[in-house]
Amino acid sequence: MKILYVIPARGGSKGVPHKNIKLLNGKPLIYYSIDVARQLTTDDHICVSTDDEEIIKVVENYGLKVPFIRPSHLATDTATTNDVLIHAINFYEAKGDFYDVVVLLQPTSPLRNSRHVKDAINLYTNDIDLVVSVKESHAASVICEENENGYLEFCFNKEGLRRQDVPNYYEYNGAIYIINANRLKKVNLSGFTIKKKYIMDEVSSIDIDTEIEWQLSEILIRNI
Repeated sequence: MKILYVIPARGGSKGVPHKNIKLLNGKPLIYYSIDVARQLTTDDHICVSTDDEEIIKVVENYGLKVPFIRPSHLATDTATTNDVLIHAINFYEAKGDFYDVVVLLQPTSPLRNSRHVKDAINLYTNDIDLVVSVKESHAASVICEENENGYLEFCFNKEGLRRQDVPNYYEYNGAIYIINANRLKKVNLSGFTIKKKYIMDEVSSIDIDTEIEWQLSEILIRNI
């Protein structure tokens, strides 16, 4: 099974400016994902996809060659992860490199480690579309909506059960995606129907999108 590890790193970031190369506990954020990938494969199977010259410089200073500059139309707010992955696959296939699986590692999950990724890969078989990392979610027990009278009603927990009595729900945590490359080319991510979950704990599931999440990650990394 030939695996390509893709680390997407767009230059623009609104929640935390320049977050992909901002120092998190003394190390550029993107290095955490590179370190994980390097524990699982060699550099020629790691693809940092970016449009940003400064990110390229930081990554190559870490000894990892960035294979291409992502086209500007794939670096906008409307560009999708699916488009970025297809672009990377097409780039390698044009060189004669064909991959069975794409492992997507987003830089915003610095507490995800190589053991997590290995365990997720071990769940993958070539007859499924995706193994995706999740965390247990208790939101279903408390999510409400406003009815026509302006009063709150539970959306899922109609009986007002205790949180521990509500059925298990999960939410994507953004840390790991083990993707069937052939299915991706045929139906795109939105067409995936055969998906397995890989459950991660709350701490390892932190996904940095705000300054508060950044500060929390620094505290956790410093103390774990």
